[in-house]
Amino acid sequence: MSGYQLSESKSIAMMKLLALCFFAISLISIPIAEARIRHYKWELKYEYKSPDCYKKLVITINGRTPGPTILAQQNDTVIVEVKNSLLTENTAIHWHGIRQIGTPWFDGTEGVTQCPILPGDTFVYKFVVDRPGTYLYHAHYGMQRESGLYGSIRVALPDGESEPFAYDYDRSIILNDWFHKSTYEQAAGLSSIPFQWVGEPQSLLIQGKGRFDCSAANPPMKADVCSNTNPECSLYSTTVVPGKTYRLRISSLTALSALSFQIEGHNMTVVEADGHYVEPFVVKNLFIYSGETYSVLVKTDQDPSRNYWATTNVVSRNATTPPGLAILNYYPNHPRRSPPTIPPSGPMWNDIEPRFNQSVAIKARRGHIYPPPATSDRVIVLLNTQNRVNGNVRWSVNNVSLNIPHTPYLIALKENLLHTFSQTPPPEGYDFKNYDIFPVQNNTNGTTSDAIYRLQLNSTVDIILQNANTMNPNNSETHPWHLHGHDFWILGYGKGKFDPINDPKKYNLVDPIMKNTVPVHPFGWTALRFKADNPGVWAFHCHIESHFFLGMGVVFEEGIERVGKLPSSIMGCGQTKHLLKP
Repeated sequence: MSGYQLSESKSIAMMKLLALCFFAISLISIPIAEARIRHYKWELKYEYKSPDCYKKLVITINGRTPGPTILAQQNDTVIVEVKNSLLTENTAIHWHGIRQIGTPWFDGTEGVTQCPILPGDTFVYKFVVDRPGTYLYHAHYGMQRESGLYGSIRVALPDGESEPFAYDYDRSIILNDWFHKSTYEQAAGLSSIPFQWVGEPQSLLIQGKGRFDCSAANPPMKADVCSNTNPECSLYSTTVVPGKTYRLRISSLTALSALSFQIEGHNMTVVEADGHYVEPFVVKNLFIYSGETYSVLVKTDQDPSRNYWATTNVVSRNATTPPGLAILNYYPNHPRRSPPTIPPSGPMWNDIEPRFNQSVAIKARRGHIYPPPATSDRVIVLLNTQNRVNGNVRWSVNNVSLNIPHTPYLIALKENLLHTFSQTPPPEGYDFKNYDIFPVQNNTNGTTSDAIYRLQLNSTVDIILQNANTMNPNNSETHPWHLHGHDFWILGYGKGKFDPINDPKKYNLVDPIMKNTVPVHPFGWTALRFKADNPGVWAFHCHIESHFFLGMGVVFEEGIERVGKLPSSIMGCGQTKHLLKP
């Protein structure tokens, strides 16, 4: 080899080495999104609070209700250490909208996926938030949620990624209704003979604050029990800068009420629902049902010299509950300065058309459409009825009212404790030909059961939710149904009785939105489709507290053989005591 050739080969080798070094340095300079661990330590306590000016015992998380907002990025691991200091009461916390892929035991549904957390015990939840969006957490033990144990989960995109819409600021707002009776009093009344209904809520809360008129209470209340001058119940006020765009993450965790939400003088553009991007549309009133989350964009383009009302109103019930009030505070006005106007009135409570039209209007955003399978492997029709079973008023599905067993389903199935619940499958339909959904029905063959639906892993399942009359004439309620562990495609809504021959021809298979919570409107039906692709045991139920308490729900199992080894921390109740390891 000549000296020239040797020199040339050395030069080429040197150039390759320099190029490799440059490439390595460039990799170092590129920001790499890394999943983080988000660690929270919570203590649950009963404390006297006055969220609507009336003092009562509420459940707090680290002294607060609503609890702290969980902030994370997509694919982060969230760890929450929950210490139960409720003294005499069990608890469990559900992570609403988080699919718990690979961790079904941390779904937080007492009796379905875990034993309750005993007083004095600490339980550690650990799960991955695999999708960006707006989610919730709340108690899932008895009717405990409405005692104040709830909060928001906000999952952002990884660094360097952006949403398909622009905004300047991000806010989370939870809407709720509020009862002065304790959940114990309510549960006792619902379980008694004769039946004692919980009644309508006394107040509507916006981000944990409301205003009950203490002076109108009958009988009168002492000032140390109810006082409208208590600073604890000053109206929620959120400060905005004029000329900006705000993303408001509006969530509902009402115990009973369907709501409308509006901001005086401002339109809202809906862009997200239950963690999925929506083809944008503009509303004046946002109708929202318990368990739902929405993101709306609001432009602060009104007169900046004043503040504006934000209001909530009950719809779908002839309620006596006064509107919920909050203040949209235009900086630099004082945040407590009341707007100079009367709060805007809400829509008519019994006008179903705008509510139905909003449901139909929600479609998946272009560029973010995930079409459903063209057909399903199984169709389950669920008829919602109100029954009297053994003298008790119950809510039922296909004439069966759900009783949650003392041994959680997930543990029973995984540990072969099948004798702890009924192995007779629940019905997958009702007497479609002869059942009339419009009049009051006796439903004399109603019963209770703890049986569940067994689904084939990776199968496609259609659910038809059919609404009917209650035990009162001309009365059909709105029921928001929530599915744990999954999102589903909403194929369609309808009025009246579902037609299994013609209505499926109208399904939206092009751009249906995916959600985890959906309403079935009065005397109407809603059609869903989902993939049973998440091994575990999952509740599907009405998100109204008293309705689920009275049996309005079902449970699905899929791929139990694919579920990993269960942590012993979820055991210790029913017939799992021998499985609990210290």
